[in-house]
Amino acid sequence: MKNTGMSLALAALLVFTSAGCAITRDQSTVGEYVDDATVTARVKAKFAEDPVVSAMSISVETLRGQVQLSGFAKSSAERNRAHELAHAVPGAKSVKNDIVVR
Repeated sequence: MKNTGMSLALAALLVFTSAGCAITRDQSTVGEYVDDATVTARVKAKFAEDPVVSAMSISVETLRGQVQLSGFAKSSAERNRAHELAHAVPGAKSVKNDIVVR
C-alpha cells in the first residue's frame, strides 16, 4: 500500500512537471495555456466550417485571449470574415488581423 501512495505521488509530480513545460510564450498558468488552446481550436473549427474562409491558408495563435490571425486570403471579404469569426468565439478578448490579401 505504501508503494502505491508513493507511485501516485510520483505520477502526480510528473504530470505537473510536464504540464509546466508546455507553458510557453509568457503564459503564467496551465489554465491560461489550456484556455488559449481552446480558443485557437474553436477559431480553426469555425474557419473549417465556413465556406468563405480557407482554414488551410490562415494561421491562428492565441495568447492570453488575444487571437492573432496571419497568412493569406484571396479577398478582403475572406480577411474580414475570418476576423468576424474569430471575434465571435467565446474567450477571444481581441483579434489582431495580420492576414494579407493577395
